Amino acid sequence: MRTVIVTGAGQGLGRAHALAFAAAGAQLVLNDLSAANLEAVAAELGPGVVTVPGDIADWDFAAALVDRAVAEFGRLDALVNNAGLVRDRMLTNVTEAEWDDVVRVNLKGHFAPLRHAAAYWKAQAKAGTPVAARVVNTTSGAGLQGSVGQVNYAAAKAGVAALTVVAAAELARHGVTVNAIAPSARTPMTEEVFAATMRAPESGFDEMAPENVSPLVVWLASAGAGDVTGRVFEVSGGRIGVADGWQHGDVSDAGRRWDQEELGPVVRDLLARAPQPAAVYGA
Repeated sequence: MRTVIVTGAGQGLGRAHALAFAAAGAQLVLNDLSAANLEAVAAELGPGVVTVPGDIADWDFAAALVDRAVAEFGRLDALVNNAGLVRDRMLTNVTEAEWDDVVRVNLKGHFAPLRHAAAYWKAQAKAGTPVAARVVNTTSGAGLQGSVGQVNYAAAKAGVAALTVVAAAELARHGVTVNAIAPSARTPMTEEVFAATMRAPESGFDEMAPENVSPLVVWLASAGAGDVTGRVFEVSGGRIGVADGWQHGDVSDAGRRWDQEELGPVVRDLLARAPQPAAVYGA
């Protein structure tokens, strides 16, 4: 039986993940800033679920969350970083506080628990205990392609994608995989964005239901997913795809320092040969 931490588990995607993990037989440690939301989810799941309300971007709290999972169940097998926050504004209207809050919760709120969980798994591996640990982070299409009106959120979620690939490379030797999802689903965070899809679908399949995302999360956190790491998956409705990140493109090499006057045609030729980037959402 695998022990799983899910952050932001009080509503939306986190709640859906918790229900899916419980159905798969996992032992759960659920975190959310709202104790009331956590208790409501725990009531749905029944006895044996550990709830730990608190600020996941707080360094000491994140460490205590990992310690609590190990103390309660004797092990930690997976960390699902899901907690998030939006403060949508156009670039010229974002306040310092709105920038700091969004980057803190979305990016540091991923790094802090990952850092402490990774330290636990590294110690286990060094002690000779077999480790088959999994981390599933939550980025966003905003972080992969950008999103007008979400400069703070897009920057934080792009950071999560970069964090994912670096952590995957560093932690592979310790038996830890690290992947990310970029979900598209209707949650309290996105209800304004997806207001047009709030009505019940005629087909009977609600493509924006958060429950559509959870099966992939549960699989990525499973013991059987040990050969998949450092990847970002886009998930929406019944669709799953692999997001392809930055790649090295064509190069023009002068074999010397370039003179700025000659660079116009060179840069335009490189751009003509390069694939067009995906459009920024809302542009």
